[in-house]
Amino acid sequence: MGIGNFVKTIQNHMRGDSGINGDAQRIEQMTWMLFLKVYDAKEDDWEFHDDNYESIIPENLRWRNWAHDEKDGNAMTGDALLEFVNNALFPGLKNLLITPNTPIKKSIVKAVFEDSNQYMKDGVLLRKVTNVIDEIEFDDYQEKHAFGEIYETILKSLQSAGNAGEFYTPRAVTDFMVNILNPQLGEVTADFATGTGGFLTSTLKQLDKQVQSIEDREKYNQSVYGIEKKPMPFLLCITNMLLHDIDNPNIFHGNSLEKSVNDYSDEDKFDIILMNPPYGGTEQERVKNNFPPDMRSSETADLFIALAMYRLKDTGRSAIIIPDGFLFGTDNQKIAIKKKLIEDFNLHTIVRMPSSVFAPYTSITTNILFFDKSKKTDEIWFYRVDMPEGYKHFSKTKPMKLEHFNKCLEWWNNRITIEEENSFKAQKYTVNEIIEKNYNLDLCGYPHEEEEILSPKDLIQQYQEKRASLNADIDRILEQITDILGIDIMGGDN
Repeated sequence: MGIGNFVKTIQNHMRGDSGINGDAQRIEQMTWMLFLKVYDAKEDDWEFHDDNYESIIPENLRWRNWAHDEKDGNAMTGDALLEFVNNALFPGLKNLLITPNTPIKKSIVKAVFEDSNQYMKDGVLLRKVTNVIDEIEFDDYQEKHAFGEIYETILKSLQSAGNAGEFYTPRAVTDFMVNILNPQLGEVTADFATGTGGFLTSTLKQLDKQVQSIEDREKYNQSVYGIEKKPMPFLLCITNMLLHDIDNPNIFHGNSLEKSVNDYSDEDKFDIILMNPPYGGTEQERVKNNFPPDMRSSETADLFIALAMYRLKDTGRSAIIIPDGFLFGTDNQKIAIKKKLIEDFNLHTIVRMPSSVFAPYTSITTNILFFDKSKKTDEIWFYRVDMPEGYKHFSKTKPMKLEHFNKCLEWWNNRITIEEENSFKAQKYTVNEIIEKNYNLDLCGYPHEEEEILSPKDLIQQYQEKRASLNADIDRILEQITDILGIDIMGGDN
């Protein structure tokens, strides 16, 4: 069955079920089933190589023993299948006994089911969906590779599944960032807002080419680390890791910001950090208190940049996607974070991306910060990736491709100033110039020849970011004036 037909067939079956409402629930239903199918295939492999392997899943709950249809009329269906899934399978997997000694490859089963849901109410349709998924085979490389493409199709469909779209970063962007950082076997790459694992899978594809021995394969298996707060992308990421032969995925379900940054030791730091943190959100005061007072930003993305700085090894390197609001923001917290980036790290490059890279999820313009700990920043290069010729904007049917970064890749190792149509496409600024601009990094931006029409949500977010920045500017100037005049404005006339 073709990739498109596979997804379409499952979706069509689910659309006939009254228990499922919308694409987000269809994807969630599909992914826990795919996880069990993939996990069963991995257990086949583990059993083949280890005669003493014992599944953590009770025999009657293993995919092979309830989902597989021998076409002899004995496969569970209808009310019997619903009864089994709702009252045996889900309670059984949610309540698996886990101890500190349980291997990760076993404990992940309980972890992924803790927040999973079974939405379908039609047992006959559930059997049809189960049969379609069960037809996938992993007997050879070609089948496995084909399923990898199917999984990519499912992840891309998240972009049109309401809020679920925030979990997917276009593959062209993750591949470009990994290409630049060039991970090597023996290094560990971390993503503290891992979503479906796009950065990690791009890393694994690069590392897989380097594997030459059993020892290399073990390094490969220990090469990625991730944390994801939301249950559905966490499940998708775990499945993604299993598909990429990570038998013991170091992927954890939780909030990366919950721990005080002062509590991290050298063992908690990583060689490479890649992230596209959630932006536009806010965190509770108790979470902000995990950061130094001057960095307690109300913007979630700011806190993730701060977190990356505290968890990067001295020899480490990082690339993080961030919205424009961080670049031009002048509130005290953003200034403090940018100041630390420049004084304690080498913030060497900022790549500006077109506004529609994440369409249709958002039109907010984003950027990639590249930094390491090799030295203090002495200059920052800015490079603007323009819309390709023939494109007005990117879309679901015309997404950004890796080739659209080709000019940037050519420029990367031969950096020159580029001026086009009275605006700079590439230019470097010294630290002193950045300080004189009050740490405003909104440089080499896009010429504003015409007003861009944003969605109401994006427009509101953009206005909020600009208002916060202007308010911070006003407060700072007022404070300077009152200091000069010696006026206590808090004690002024009513």
